[in-house]
Amino acid sequence: MTHKSPKIDALLAGMEEVAGFNRHYVGFFRCFNAQLYYEAHDVLEEIWLPLRGQPQAKFYQGLIQMAGGFVHLQKERLGPASRLFALALKNFEAYPKHHAGIDLDAIRHVCDHHRNSILKSHPHVNPWSKKHPPQLALPSAGSR
Repeated sequence: MTHKSPKIDALLAGMEEVAGFNRHYVGFFRCFNAQLYYEAHDVLEEIWLPLRGQPQAKFYQGLIQMAGGFVHLQKERLGPASRLFALALKNFEAYPKHHAGIDLDAIRHVCDHHRNSILKSHPHVNPWSKKHPPQLALPSAGSR
């Protein structure tokens, strides 16, 4: 538990587990899809912090970095966003295409697409659009 735990609990109020996945994990995807990228980051930190140094930690860290990349895009900070997407991709390297109930390749594609779009524009063009944000599929038992 962190000093942010009461805020996170309030954010997750009413959210239940999906297909047996932790509500913080599911909450990450729901916050992300609502364009609450900073909150998505905070929600998943509750799981990641106690796991640092364990194999699953890099997976969660990658998702947190991806959300952080979108926080930077919302604030028009393209360089830091690009660097966070690169770090996320690095952290996802050890994991298979389907991991922890999600299509991780789809998430890799989101990171790679936004990073490459930034790099191609030398970073002058923000690839993120509030009207057409990326949407991530919720975890499902069929993707374990």
